[in-house]
Amino acid sequence: RRTREKPSGMATLAIQAHRPLRSTNKNVRPSQRTSTRVRSAKSPSTGIGSCHGGAFLSDAEKAYLEKVASMIGTPGKGITACDEGPGTIGDRFAAVGIENTEENRRSYRQILFESPGCEQYLSAAILDPETIYQKSTNSGDLFPKVLSDRGIVPGIKPHLKVYALPGQDGATVMQGLDSLAVRLAEYKAAGCEFAKWRSPLEIDVSAGQPSDLIIQANMRDLARYALICQAEGLVPIVEPDISLKGDHDLETAVRVNVKVQSELFKAMLDHGVYMEGAVLKSNIVNPGKACKTKYTVDEIAEANLAVFRRCLPTAIVTANYLSGGQSLPDASARLNAINKHKTAKDPWNLSFSWSAALQMPLFQLCKGKDGLQLEAMSELYLKELAIASAAARGEHIPGAGEGDHAIA
Repeated sequence: RRTREKPSGMATLAIQAHRPLRSTNKNVRPSQRTSTRVRSAKSPSTGIGSCHGGAFLSDAEKAYLEKVASMIGTPGKGITACDEGPGTIGDRFAAVGIENTEENRRSYRQILFESPGCEQYLSAAILDPETIYQKSTNSGDLFPKVLSDRGIVPGIKPHLKVYALPGQDGATVMQGLDSLAVRLAEYKAAGCEFAKWRSPLEIDVSAGQPSDLIIQANMRDLARYALICQAEGLVPIVEPDISLKGDHDLETAVRVNVKVQSELFKAMLDHGVYMEGAVLKSNIVNPGKACKTKYTVDEIAEANLAVFRRCLPTAIVTANYLSGGQSLPDASARLNAINKHKTAKDPWNLSFSWSAALQMPLFQLCKGKDGLQLEAMSELYLKELAIASAAARGEHIPGAGEGDHAIA
């Protein structure tokens, strides 16, 4: 097993003042825990109200989590999601003739973090566990420090397993909560400031999915994950991901998204999650890919805002949409329209947390070439980030028809 070097610390983040705050989990070594916890007098530790609004956290811990969430929600900036495991990114490499080696994965991730000026568009980056222990060849620093020095908040995707719940027509839940606290303590020590947990769901009207059981199981797991994250000093990004698969219409998508998100936020509140120190990463509400009804990008935008107006607490300052199989032109056009349609009823920062929408065009530059085309990939990546940032501000100018749902 490779020896892991301990990072040298976070240099430039404004949240550095809260660095001494460590895990509150009793399974972590005493040297890693805060020795004293100063709670508000109005925050009971037992009985009624003990599981409310982060009552288990000190005032300083709440302020730290809130500060990190605010940084992730910097207006006009978004998240680069480069948390694919070696197998997933290996498939993307193989499709364009790139060998799946650790060095190729490292050098590719380096351009996502160090392309000149990327910090103008990025507030955060989601990393795979492998990546947090890899170094930049430019500075010699581990990637979490590289990101922090640029003002980009580093985070982690804990490795999880998908499990098909018996009797639910293939619908799944995520596994991994049993060892989560120990892993998060390690990632925190390595320089990560947040974690992301994804619960994938699919709409299948004929099969009655997602069922109440599947929704409840996944959203309660997300709530427990969020609670554990905050106890370990990490901001939780909760990701209910409803797939584009299916032939359902936009109205059905709205109904299911409202049901899923209302269950999620109720579960988070019931678990005592500090909502001001959490972030939402959700799918853009869309009709199923096989839906036979046409919708304009403006109709899709209004549907997304309707879901948030009915469900999303104003305590959560930012929601960063995943791309979820959408192309960059469609995802950007839809995010742009959502921001253009915002009113005084919509106080949240609405931005992006994209992986495939940004990365798939980069891989195409390598097709038929000898190895990774890092310089060309970096140039295109910056152009893509500029588009995504403009969409997050509602200032992107999409092409005709981009973002509409057209009949295939």
